[in-house]
Amino acid sequence: MNDTVEARPVLEGARAMGNAAFDGFVRTGATIEMKAFTGTTGDQGGFAVPREIDQQIDAVLKSISPIRAIANVVQVGSAGYRKLVTTGGTPSGWAAETDARPGTATPAFQEIAPPMGELYANPSASQAMLDDALFDVEAWLAGEIATEFARAEGAAFVNGSGTNRPNGFLQAATSAAGDAARAFGTLQYLPSGAAGDFATNGADRLIDLVQSLRAPYRQGAAFVMNAATAARIRKFKTADGQFLWQPSLTSGQPATLLGYPVVEAEDMPDIAANSLSIAFGNFRIGYLIAERAETNILRDPYTNKPFVTFYATKRVGGCVSNSEAIKLMKFAAA
Repeated sequence: MNDTVEARPVLEGARAMGNAAFDGFVRTGATIEMKAFTGTTGDQGGFAVPREIDQQIDAVLKSISPIRAIANVVQVGSAGYRKLVTTGGTPSGWAAETDARPGTATPAFQEIAPPMGELYANPSASQAMLDDALFDVEAWLAGEIATEFARAEGAAFVNGSGTNRPNGFLQAATSAAGDAARAFGTLQYLPSGAAGDFATNGADRLIDLVQSLRAPYRQGAAFVMNAATAARIRKFKTADGQFLWQPSLTSGQPATLLGYPVVEAEDMPDIAANSLSIAFGNFRIGYLIAERAETNILRDPYTNKPFVTFYATKRVGGCVSNSEAIKLMKFAAA
């Protein structure tokens, strides 16, 4: 008999068990729940078949207002931001070579103070969820918060009350008076010619709206309306059958109406009696957005264990800065 200890491979059953329940059953038979060799029935082995979950979570897209993209956005260091606007300019005069030069009037100043508010979100996720989920929960939450903040602030730029939030441009005082006769801060509106509808000459009313904005402001001006209003206007034709609306032929470029870009903002109201459903103007000059900083997210794993809280804040304000740079169409007879 050979006394030499023969080197033999370690038995397969002596290996450490893996994490999969089905693997443990096949190798040792030692499992709490008996499984059959099939993946079609849950309690007969299907539970042991690994399931793949799409790591990209699809979400219903929210309508995000594009006002930020066309307005004047400034970064501020505190909530006490102020902006000065001159009205009337600096008058001048003509004189002969030897004539006296009397004093001229000085420009008047108006102070703009955009109302500010703080957006916040405070969602939580369990630590187990963060550890075990097949997708990056923290990145997903951050994206959801950013999308919701963009939706909320966009709605405020249009219709915000000005109380602990921006003052939307549709909440400004309105008047049918022209620029010379209207108080500073009051937007001019032009009637559509019919209550809750366009008059028979709707295209002419749009032309009047464009021309009511003085030439210096028309450089860089745009129409702002929602999709339902745009659908109505897209059907307008000239006397020779040409559409007023010109669709974009280049990806990423907006369609044009009477030669000006059309920006769809779903926070604009639908056409109804006395609604202000169309805006036209140079928003880079006419509307001011002041933000304290970018969105801040604080990860707090201590306060509410075993949950991890993600506290997000953003301070933002806004208001009309030049009431001559934005015009509105009011769907009323006069």
